[in-house]
Amino acid sequence: MGYSGLFGLTGYRYIVVAFIARLPLAMSQLGTLLLVATTTKSYTQAGICAGALAVCNAVGAPWFGSLTDRHGQSRVLMFQCVAGTIGLFATVATRYFDLHWVATAVVAALTGFVLPQVGQLARVRWRPIIVGRKADDRLVGTAFSYEGAADEASFVVGPVLVGAAAAALGTWAPLLAAAVLLGLFGIQFARHPSSCFAPTPVGTSKAPLWTAAFTVLVAAQFFIGNLFGSIQTGTTLLTQLAGHPESSGLFHALLGIGSVSAGIALGRLTKAPNHPKRLLLFATAMWILSLPLLAVDNLTLLAAELVILGFAIAPYMITTFTLGELITHRSRTATAMTLLAGATGLGYATGAALAGRLVDEGGVAPAFKVTLAATTLAFVLAVGAKRLLSRTTHAN
Repeated sequence: MGYSGLFGLTGYRYIVVAFIARLPLAMSQLGTLLLVATTTKSYTQAGICAGALAVCNAVGAPWFGSLTDRHGQSRVLMFQCVAGTIGLFATVATRYFDLHWVATAVVAALTGFVLPQVGQLARVRWRPIIVGRKADDRLVGTAFSYEGAADEASFVVGPVLVGAAAAALGTWAPLLAAAVLLGLFGIQFARHPSSCFAPTPVGTSKAPLWTAAFTVLVAAQFFIGNLFGSIQTGTTLLTQLAGHPESSGLFHALLGIGSVSAGIALGRLTKAPNHPKRLLLFATAMWILSLPLLAVDNLTLLAAELVILGFAIAPYMITTFTLGELITHRSRTATAMTLLAGATGLGYATGAALAGRLVDEGGVAPAFKVTLAATTLAFVLAVGAKRLLSRTTHAN
């Protein structure tokens, strides 16, 4: 059936709404980093504020995910969308009124806590939709590949919107745009009939979640977050040094171009995959493709490297989330997916904060060394955990 058959199960309007509803999260971290960096002239403070949003999202996402496992998606998502919209407006207000940057960090943290992980909750809906409508169960793999590509696409479109809004209206505009999109499309996603296909709320589940294999996947996503945070910080500084700070979002979007293409292609493969082997393959590719970052010292080289590196990122993340869905009990799927997303956010916060501190002291190169360290650790993890993931996958 492919992608056309997959989308026919829900309708293309749902696909559009679900995609746009995930953009505010993609815009919020870079939007906060750019807003604080340009108003305080400190990348350390900017990294802390953006990191606070990401860390609290990492904490809040699985907590709200567990609520949706117990009570269903619609009501929980409605609250998150309304609260998140208010929080994004409030974050901008702290800089408009020139409050101390710590106030911005606190408001950003509260906002991050309530921002919904739309992409992960959309993942949770697919298997029940496919099974409930008696479609080919092999479409589940296609669905996860699509969601991975859509997540990456949101991190292409999101930074583009950040860059375009900042260039046209100022660095306060991206977060306001994110607030409007969340209020309009996030609520539509929450109220969409597809929420009825999400796994039936089961109350408190005693199914195990924190297995050794799942811990490996959380670590894998943490390292991906390190990559995103450090690259975003290094890119922001390099564009500022080149005299084009408003273009940082556009450059960061280049990372997603190859990633989206690779993610879509992965969904078209028909052969049953060996997911642990795939994870090792894509971790290896990601490590090798990150090596040229050490030689990047201008925007031309940066653009080329970001596009090339992107080809390994989406397949790696898609494989990680697919493994998470395979090894987790159905009653804990939303919790598992949002925990993996939360680990990515926590990794982003760590990577952005560390890279921000380093670039304040030593320029662009140290930020990209953080990226290389992250991909190296991801590779080592994939090598060391291959047998464990293989045993766990076969057992399930």
